[in-house]
Amino acid sequence: MESSDVQWGRGRSPFDLIMNQIRRKRMPSDRKSTSRHFRSRQAESGGLPEDRETEKEREGAGVVPDPAENVCDMGWGRVCVFVKRLRKRADSRTLSLAHCDLTATDVLELATLLPSLSLLEEMDLSWNELIGGCLRSLTFHLQNVGGLRTLRLSCCRLTADDITALGEALECVPVLEVLDLSWNAGVGGSALQGIVGKLHPTLRELYLVACQLTETDASILGCIVSVLPRLCVLDVSCNPLLANTQTEAEEGSMSKTEPGTGGVWGLGGLVPSLSHTPSLTTLRLHDCGLTTQSLGLLGGSFHCLRSLCQLDLSCNKGVAGGLSLLSPHLALLSHLGGLDLHLCCLTHTDLQALIQALPSLTELTELDLSSNKEVGGVVSDLVSALPLSQIKLLPLNGCSLNHESFTALAVAMPYLRCIDVSWSKVVGGRLAQLLEALQPSITQELRLSSCDLTTDDLLHLAVVCKRGVLSSLRVLDLSYNGGVGEEGWCGLLREGGLGSLEELDLSLRPLTSKPSLLTSNPSPLTWLPTLLSAFPRLPALTRLSLQRWTLTAQEREQVNHALRKRKVLLELDPPPFASSANQEGPEEERYEE
Repeated sequence: MESSDVQWGRGRSPFDLIMNQIRRKRMPSDRKSTSRHFRSRQAESGGLPEDRETEKEREGAGVVPDPAENVCDMGWGRVCVFVKRLRKRADSRTLSLAHCDLTATDVLELATLLPSLSLLEEMDLSWNELIGGCLRSLTFHLQNVGGLRTLRLSCCRLTADDITALGEALECVPVLEVLDLSWNAGVGGSALQGIVGKLHPTLRELYLVACQLTETDASILGCIVSVLPRLCVLDVSCNPLLANTQTEAEEGSMSKTEPGTGGVWGLGGLVPSLSHTPSLTTLRLHDCGLTTQSLGLLGGSFHCLRSLCQLDLSCNKGVAGGLSLLSPHLALLSHLGGLDLHLCCLTHTDLQALIQALPSLTELTELDLSSNKEVGGVVSDLVSALPLSQIKLLPLNGCSLNHESFTALAVAMPYLRCIDVSWSKVVGGRLAQLLEALQPSITQELRLSSCDLTTDDLLHLAVVCKRGVLSSLRVLDLSYNGGVGEEGWCGLLREGGLGSLEELDLSLRPLTSKPSLLTSNPSPLTWLPTLLSAFPRLPALTRLSLQRWTLTAQEREQVNHALRKRKVLLELDPPPFASSANQEGPEEERYEE
């Protein structure tokens, strides 16, 4: 993800944030008047309904009301007004205000409400980019919610001062179990030092995804996790500078020490500290700039991580050629259930080393080797080494499958819940070979994007659906298969048998050779009547993508009418008369009751 995306959030522009702030910003005097108005209405009506009933019961029993309880009720009333204004629901134990465009004024008001939320266990303020720089006004009052167990502050544009303020307040939250600071670029650059020694041993999950952590931060992170014996989940994905990426020449000319970082750079400062986290079950190092040296360090720590169940090393192209340094240690992870190595540029030697280690992973259920082209030549050996009866996930999209590997893959089909062979042209005209190997009610996802499917392939798929083999299917991706004729689409939609389907993607490949939709010639959706008649047989559908298909204004209205009472996300290209500014992405319409 680009740094601008990390700073502003996914799909959010600075203009959008400014307009949201203007739209929601209110002067403190306005907020006070609202509070006074709420209290005056309470006074006129005798307080909240619950208060009136309680007072009557006390009067009947001869009990004098406690003024302190009235103050507490008033505080909860303010909480309800605040949360309702943000279109959320008040809950004394869970406060979820994510995506609410909170401002600094909102944070200040929320801080004053914390004394009325003494039972709070979970607080989520994620994706509120405007509260960065003012977190201290909130953390100063965290002692009022000492029972807090989950705190999520992802994508809030937190600064180094925010992290320092948070660290000072964490000492007052002794039972915190989950801390999420992901998507905050300000956390990188040694700002993590602010929470060193502040977290209590109760912490079980720590998320620092896309925080622009550097190799210096890795050592600081090592100091943090070394005092967390109950840590179960550590996710530092999308920090490409975290691992040591210096070349040998740089290593010879630069010191490996840095003041205040423990004297070690890169993963060498983090991995040794993992010996203090024997309860670790999930370790995610996706896109962290790992190298072959990193694999050697990581493998050496496995004797201390016997509880590890999920290991994600994906999107680290620097590990190519070094998997033999890790594979011998995998046998120590007797409980490993998921291993993700997709998009790692694995070589044939890497794959052979992995295949030799697979028989020792007796609890493995998920193995992701997708987007590694060399995998296509070892599928037969791979399938033979896997415990097929328990494998549920084995995506092989983008693996350059050939005829031999395609045939070998069919042996694993009866056990897989998710089947993904997208971007494999060898599938076209041979889909029946895979479909005939499926077992009823097992497959939940079937992804066949850009597989050169033919009309006959879809007719075979329709027959399998009719037999009820795919009755549990939730996701069906048939996008980028422009070779399918009208008979194929109609045959699939007409037969039924997809009552559990939630997502259906029938989009065509983008016409990249054309400058815009106004000059391109998308295919007409001639099978629209069949699609409309199929909607009643798809009661679970929540997403339908029809990008690059041509619909007239009347046809769009027919689709709108068919989905008017359904909660379905419909993805269409903009109509031909739309302005060029609206042609940058697909048109999305959500139909709700």
